Amino acid sequence: QVQLVESGGGLVQAGGSLKLSCAASGTTFSLKVMGWYRQAPGKQRELIAGITPYGATNYADSVKGRFTISRDNAKSTVYLEMNSLKPEDTGVYYCNLRPVGTGWIPGVGSWGRGTQVTVSS
Repeated sequence: QVQLVESGGGLVQAGGSLKLSCAASGTTFSLKVMGWYRQAPGKQRELIAGITPYGATNYADSVKGRFTISRDNAKSTVYLEMNSLKPEDTGVYYCNLRPVGTGWIPGVGSWGRGTQVTVSS
């Protein structure tokens, strides 16, 4: 059974930084596509960043140049480094694990429980 556990969220002032981690177990992590999603209050969950098993990355326009996704296959962990944080980055951040070839179809794969990020102005 796949388990994903996020950590690293918290309260930070605008302009600050946080680094999220998501540890996976119960799967061959190195063969999976990993993504970070964000759900802001009253809004739908949206894809923020993704990384393939081969290291190719993609980002939402709203976070390009500020956020960096990376993975450590030896530790079965994916990271999201967030810099120059803005109040609009506030939300619950979820880790997603999915097979290669599914694109970013909503609802696919396994999810963590999320970690709260709050950016104060």
